[in-house]
Amino acid sequence: MVTVPTSPITEAVPLSLCAREPHVPADRLVAEMVPPPRFDSVRFETYVPDPNQPSQTEAVKVLGDFAAGLGTAHPAGGGKRRWFARKAAAAPAGPRGVYLDGGYGVGKTHLLASLWHATPADPSLKAFGTFVELTNLVGALGFQQTVRTLSGHRLLCIDEFELDDPGDTVLVSTLLGRLVDAGVALAATSNTLPGKLGEGRFAAADFLREIQGLSAHFRPLRIDGEDYRHRGLPEAPPPYSDEQVTKAAYATKDASLDDFPNLLEHLAKVHPSRYGAMTDGLRAVCLTDVRPVPDQSTALRLVVLADRLYDREVPVLASGLPFDKLFSDEMLNGGYRKKYFRAISRLTALARDAKALVAQ
Repeated sequence: MVTVPTSPITEAVPLSLCAREPHVPADRLVAEMVPPPRFDSVRFETYVPDPNQPSQTEAVKVLGDFAAGLGTAHPAGGGKRRWFARKAAAAPAGPRGVYLDGGYGVGKTHLLASLWHATPADPSLKAFGTFVELTNLVGALGFQQTVRTLSGHRLLCIDEFELDDPGDTVLVSTLLGRLVDAGVALAATSNTLPGKLGEGRFAAADFLREIQGLSAHFRPLRIDGEDYRHRGLPEAPPPYSDEQVTKAAYATKDASLDDFPNLLEHLAKVHPSRYGAMTDGLRAVCLTDVRPVPDQSTALRLVVLADRLYDREVPVLASGLPFDKLFSDEMLNGGYRKKYFRAISRLTALARDAKALVAQ
């Protein structure tokens, strides 16, 4: 039983993620396809390459040149009417995109967002979103409307490009093929080279064929290095007690307070496309009784929530087990291991950010 603080400083009752089931209109999904708040101010100039990793310096140059090359008129003439004239637009020779491959925390999203910012086009002609957000957009608008909406863009940036489902593979590869035909430039990040995306997950010949066709749209650009979130930083703080977490939640304006098992159950009731809206206005997330995630479906939902919290720089204060104990060995050695390690890395960074909440 957690004792609720009663001092005058804690009069405000914390918010609760479990009480939020937001409705997100489709037009908001499109309007929000911009770099997340964490990457509002990043630029190529603010990326600090590791001097021991020349591939990082090379990536900055290649992407800078790529952005500069997108300053010319859209191959299909631009404007809302362009999708009517797809056949008139000659597809560019060679790859029409760049694909940033590298491990966790080497700055891929920083570089992808910098590319978005550096591309000389109106923000309404550039789109930035995660792979999950792109598939959610198709679900909200329908395939044909998504093609029409994005075909007017100069650039589409896709972060965390991971194909975990053959159906999503076909959907996205078909979508990107249509967009390339319409003259849209592509850029993506992932932890796996394009030709290796399906390796170790599905053996179906159709799946691998789709992967190979998709990889032809991109020039792979390898980025080596260690996770900058752990480079020279202290280890993640150990979990706090339930009482410490609860006290911090009551003392922090616009903080949420939830029991971790209850939050996992609530995530099953909300579509992942709405997890970002769930975090609107939050300055901190406080969780009690963190314990291992019980199954893979729940784990994948938690990964999406961790991404949205990280994008919005919302610190996470927790009691119970440390975040590196969230996923079982079976999960960490399975087909979705890259997502789980990314979630651990990001939640650990947010846990560091939350240390100041206990000190107040």
